[in-house]
Amino acid sequence: MQNRMLAQGPLHRADGMLSESGFALSPIKDYDRRHLKAPRHRVKEWDYYLVMNPSCALGLTVSDMGCMGLDSLSFIDFETLSQRLVSRMSWMPLGKKNLPASSVQGVTRAVGKDYEFTFRVGGGQRQLYGHMYDFGGPNRPLLFDIVLEDPRQDSMVIVTPFENKPNQFVYKRNVSCLPAEGRVIWQDREYIFSPAASSGTLNWGRGVWPYRAQWYWGSASGIIAGRAFGLNIGRGFGDTSRATENMLFYGGIASKLSQVTIEAPENGQVNNMKPWQVRDDAGRLALAFTPIIDHDARISFGPLGARRHEVFGHYNGQAVLDDGTKLEVKELLGFLEKVKNRW
Repeated sequence: MQNRMLAQGPLHRADGMLSESGFALSPIKDYDRRHLKAPRHRVKEWDYYLVMNPSCALGLTVSDMGCMGLDSLSFIDFETLSQRLVSRMSWMPLGKKNLPASSVQGVTRAVGKDYEFTFRVGGGQRQLYGHMYDFGGPNRPLLFDIVLEDPRQDSMVIVTPFENKPNQFVYKRNVSCLPAEGRVIWQDREYIFSPAASSGTLNWGRGVWPYRAQWYWGSASGIIAGRAFGLNIGRGFGDTSRATENMLFYGGIASKLSQVTIEAPENGQVNNMKPWQVRDDAGRLALAFTPIIDHDARISFGPLGARRHEVFGHYNGQAVLDDGTKLEVKELLGFLEKVKNRW
């Protein structure tokens, strides 16, 4: 059952339970960590941006996972198939990073030795700027300054509980098809992002969930028949019996999908660089995903850690909107990821 939330209001009731669960097309629920019935070290908050064009991708993360803080910068060059990820971790931030309670406005900042990230949201834009002076080693900096236009459009919003765990939940908003303009300077080269060929994706989340968790997530943005097309697919994050996070976006309008299967290639063992298959349960989505590069990230911090395969590539196939319109998807740039976390 896909339960659409329509009522604006607080995410939690006075007793700390979720006021409602399901999906929405805008962030209609107000998050306030003071209302959570969970220890501070179990509260997880993050802002993640991915900016892509046919040449490269820039990934930016600022997160406060209660027991661990994580600030990450990744850069992938699709032409040379080179990649690099640098993560800075801190112990027990417990909410002190002061991430905004809203995905619509606010300022997210991360400052540490040799790096600084700022995400400034408001006025119809998302400004991402900062640096990591030792991204490639001593005196090998990466600098970025990018503006994402944030037009009024539908987005994927989901509130999911965890089965038999009344105080655990995920409140997540993903936004696709954000026109991007700006630049990255890395290794004496300037990478230019222009709105005609570049787009950004936001993954904003707040929640409380078990120490061990794993999920799939896929996203893409591009142009089909002169209009912006995006997709957001995923599974594994909480009890999705009320709603899933699977949506298509065309011209700023969302079309809701129910269950989607994401099949990683297997032949005795998983090989992420072979084609993947993506299907929904109603015959409205049939895509083959052909990888370009596997961005394999591993993080270990005492008893905490994560393994993330963020596989970039192209989607090809067919998608059907809510009104029955059939779209041919050809060489749509995006990614699929598999994540296992311990924190």
